[in-house]
Amino acid sequence: QVQLVESGGGLVQAGDSLRLSCAASGGTFSNSIMGWFRQAPGKEREIVATISRSGGRAYYVDSVNFRFVVSRDNAKNVASLQMNSLKPEDTAVYYCAADPSSNWFAISRAGADYDYWGQGTQVTVSS
Repeated sequence: QVQLVESGGGLVQAGDSLRLSCAASGGTFSNSIMGWFRQAPGKEREIVATISRSGGRAYYVDSVNFRFVVSRDNAKNVASLQMNSLKPEDTAVYYCAADPSSNWFAISRAGADYDYWGQGTQVTVSS
């Protein structure tokens, strides 16, 4: 069983940066694909980014591509999401999630594939 705890959210202005962290415990972090999702009020949850177990393969939703960077440190059991050039439309609750996988290079874009979820951290971007 993997426990995930997000941190780093907050209130920022448009154009600012934030770095979200996801600390994992209770399981084998390196055995899991890691994903970042977000849900804005009145909207469905959407994938933001996902990173393979190796860290060498990643996917970004178009709206954050070239602004956000996902990374992981398997030695420290931490996944991170560096968010740059934030926009008001990035306002949402951000969740990290873990998808145990036997494939070192696989990524996963579907929320239904993820077995473990953090409690979420609020990101608010003012204009």
